[in-house]
Amino acid sequence: MRSLLPAALLLSLTLAACGQQEVKAPADYALSGTIGGDWGTSPRLRLALVGTGVPVAVTNNSGIAQNVISAGANTWQYGFDLPGIPGLAGVYQVVVFNDANNDAKFTLGETVARNRLWLVFSPAGGTFGPLDLPESWPGGGELLPQMTVSRGWNLYDRSQALGDSNPRAVTKITGYDISR
Repeated sequence: MRSLLPAALLLSLTLAACGQQEVKAPADYALSGTIGGDWGTSPRLRLALVGTGVPVAVTNNSGIAQNVISAGANTWQYGFDLPGIPGLAGVYQVVVFNDANNDAKFTLGETVARNRLWLVFSPAGGTFGPLDLPESWPGGGELLPQMTVSRGWNLYDRSQALGDSNPRAVTKITGYDISR
């Protein structure tokens, strides 16, 4: 009987490690906001981190911990974890998409929306860019200007002028609202 106890404990720990990630309230994630607009009847809304690293390393990841909950007609609240991307500078956006084929992956052709806020990751502080973003991105390609960033995640608001607070270093982002 004693020899079964360590085996049972090892099995329990292995199963716990394989379990699903904890679902949290939207505000408890590293990035949160609202989703708005007409997404049709019974949409399957999911979020994905899309972007490009430097040198070109395309990211399309919808397997990141997230939670999307209805907040009324054509309005949802969401939370999304930002992954650590050590050693790879890049520019990213969180997009929302209607997972029409229900495969939990953002596929070109699915209805998608994004905003004008860019997430710039840098392994060290300093100058970043300029950077051409691919035409295949949701909404088409863009040019990001040269900017000064801090180590880690930075938030760049494309609708505002570059300056001392744009981009700015972030650890938790609220109000990353996306609408169709």
